[in-house]
Order: sequence, then C-alpha cells, then structure tokens
Amino acid sequence: MLNKLSIIMGRNLFNTKIPLISKLWKPADLLESEELAKEIKDCVTKIVRTREDKAVNGEADSFDNNFLGLLINAYHDSDENNRLSLEDLVDECKTFYWTGHDTVNALLAWVLLLLAIHGDWQEKARREVIDIFGNQNPHPESIAKLKTMTMIIYETLRLYGATNGLPRKVAREVQVGKLVMPANIDLLIARAALHHDPQLWGDDVHLFKPERFAEGIAKATNYNAAAFFPFGLGPRFCVGMTFATIETKIALSMILQRYTISLSPAYVHSPIPILTLHPEHGI
Repeated sequence: MLNKLSIIMGRNLFNTKIPLISKLWKPADLLESEELAKEIKDCVTKIVRTREDKAVNGEADSFDNNFLGLLINAYHDSDENNRLSLEDLVDECKTFYWTGHDTVNALLAWVLLLLAIHGDWQEKARREVIDIFGNQNPHPESIAKLKTMTMIIYETLRLYGATNGLPRKVAREVQVGKLVMPANIDLLIARAALHHDPQLWGDDVHLFKPERFAEGIAKATNYNAAAFFPFGLGPRFCVGMTFATIETKIALSMILQRYTISLSPAYVHSPIPILTLHPEHGI
C-alpha cells in the first residue's frame, strides 16, 4: 500500500492545486491516495489494538520494547505534553517502514547491478567477506572491517543515490556567492547533478570506480562537503545513516557468501525516481 501511495505521490509532487476546484472535485489519484491512507491506518491500528489487548489481558508484561512497543507506550503516556496521537503513531510506522525498507532495498538493487557488471569488484568484495566472516553470519564487531564493501556502497550511492534532490526552505534572505536568495522560497539542491559533476569528480564521473573512496570521503571529494551527500547535509542529515549502512553491509555480506551474481540478458536500464530511485523494469 505504501508503494502504491509513493507512486501516486511521485507523479503528483509538483502539481499545482487550484483551491476552489480542489474542494468541488477530487482527481482519481487523490481519491485513491485517501483510500490507501485509510487502509494503512486501519492496518497499523489493528496491530496496535492486538498488542494492547495482550497487555491488558495479561498475555504480555508490556507493549514490548521494540520500536512499535515504544510508540504504543508514548501513545499511552500519562503526560499530555509527551503523548503521541494515533495519527503520529501511524505516521511514524509509515516513515520507519519506508526509510528502513525501501531506501535500503533500492540501494542493494543498484549495488547488485554494478557488481554483476563489474565481476572484478564482486570477487574483491566476496574475498573480503569470506576473509572476515568465513561462512558465519556477519557479526557487529567486524562490520567496520569491510573496507572494500564500504567503497562499493559509497560509489553506488554516488551513481544511484536514493533521491535526486535535497529540499530546503530559505528561512531568511541569504547570499551564497553572487546569488541572493529571498526568504520563504523552496530550494531543491540537485544531488544527482553534484554527484555527476565532472568538475568535482573528473572526466570518468559516469564510471563505476569504488577506488575513488579508498582513502575516505573527505579525500575523494577534495574536502568539499557538498560534493557527496547521499544522506543529506548539515544538521538535518538522515538520522538513519548508520542504521542503513550497517543493514546494507549485513545483507550484502550474506548474499555474497551464498551467490554469484550475473546480469539477466533481459535487463533494461531505466532508473526512475519514485520518491527513491528505482529500476523501472526491475533487476
């Protein structure tokens, strides 16, 4: 349901609403999105009620200490100032599902595509995984040792970042270089353009070269923080950056331990932004 909702949102992101007409007539996409939002809310609410019933009936000691349990505890907080509304609880679940699943899923798809094309890097990554973990499941204390995989992930994020742009609002008039930006305008910083800029990355900017990041991000970007920001930039960068990176490394390690990856002859290359960057025809 969230996937359907994201597709509708993606194709209507820049549509302009005419106030009077939008009150009298709702387009099909808006009607479908409202129905999907209601179904998602009903689905999450049902899960919440089930967990509440177990706690009330003594089948469980608490609402649990996982993410949903913490949200339900906040929903029942005795302090009104700290209490979470049902709408907020549902929105948190939607956000966590989306950011915790869809973004990493898309990143893994692009990593596997690039490793299928570049067999030498696939073998380097596999050797590293086997050297560190053998055939055992990845363990947290050794995740940081995956240097080759880190380079591969960074280069994939540069070529196929989760989103094409970084939205920001100008709070007050500000001058950047020769450009004066007035207050209260919306900006979209074109991440894809910066990540594919030959002036920043060289003439081989469109090639998959993980070795760019062999000495870290700072050296790869010539200490230009705005040249590479797959998880955003500044005080509002993605709070899930470490979570997403570790999740990707664990999943990729387990895949490389078990499979050799090759590209389907039926693959058609067509990256398409649906909130996050997806392969339009699958991989």
